[in-house]
Amino acid sequence: MEKLTHQEEEAMQAVWKTGEGSVKQFLDSMPSPGTPYTTLASTIKNLERKGYLSSRMIGKTYLYKPMIGEEEYKKKFMSGFVKDYFQDSYKALVNFFVEEKKLSAKELKEIIDLIEKK
Repeated sequence: MEKLTHQEEEAMQAVWKTGEGSVKQFLDSMPSPGTPYTTLASTIKNLERKGYLSSRMIGKTYLYKPMIGEEEYKKKFMSGFVKDYFQDSYKALVNFFVEEKKLSAKELKEIIDLIEKK
């Protein structure tokens, strides 16, 4: 699947939050200040073209639903992110956050506990 732009990811967040819905429903679920309706409608059409959404017409309104779940997208996005920016090394990713002081020793211990429990 094609990589999403920031604007497309924001739209997908609204779609996942809403489930099947119209552009107006997605717009209502987005945080304010909102995206203009026409911009969101265009973004939704792009997401459909890319295969992230499907649509059906009810009366005069298109309803869209996600073709990929949020968790599935996160897995694909994170795998690509780690591959592209950290040479496919999750250790390098964690090291980056430690060096940037975005991950404390306490949080790192909690992560280790999670790993050991699984």
